[in-house]
Amino acid sequence: MPSTDKRIDAYIAKAAPFAQPVLKHLRELIHTACPDVEETIKWSFPNFMYSGAILCNMAAFKEHCAFGFWKASVMSDPDRILVTEDKPSMGHLGHLTKLSDLPKDSILKKYIKEAMRLTDEGVKLPQRQRNNEKKELIIPDYFIKAIGKNKKAQKVFDMFNYSNKKEYIQWITEAKTEATRDKRIATALEWIAEGKGRNWKYEKC
Repeated sequence: MPSTDKRIDAYIAKAAPFAQPVLKHLRELIHTACPDVEETIKWSFPNFMYSGAILCNMAAFKEHCAFGFWKASVMSDPDRILVTEDKPSMGHLGHLTKLSDLPKDSILKKYIKEAMRLTDEGVKLPQRQRNNEKKELIIPDYFIKAIGKNKKAQKVFDMFNYSNKKEYIQWITEAKTEATRDKRIATALEWIAEGKGRNWKYEKC
């Protein structure tokens, strides 16, 4: 496999047994569809670069894997495999726990090639529009300080959509005591680092 990064070899080796075949398959598929892809580690998980830009990324958590396209929001989705709005967790293919959770190879290759085309054409991601509701989301200083000490949780939180951020912040700020608040922050950081939304226990995987 050309242009590989030994850090990704180590990342896959350290992943849970269920995750390893999923990550290996995704990695091989990306290289097949995009021979010029380059591997790297960003934000503590594997990213795949093409022409100097992020093409896609993947990550393994305790109970699932995630895969995402950097420009998913501007990609067409004829096979309806992408989840780009109100997604409960990191990634665009849902929670991946086994190879059969992945779309067909032919479909994923088609999407990878479209992501390449968007990069070749210099298509940029649109700036997010802020509505009045989003301006009202205030993240407390104590949460900013706490998550700032966990780089992985910080990156995943930044990639969450507004709804998921709001659910976590509301849960934390509604704590009746400081002890409860601190406990919720610790739990939130653990879940966020694993790519989970606030209500992940009730989500369909």
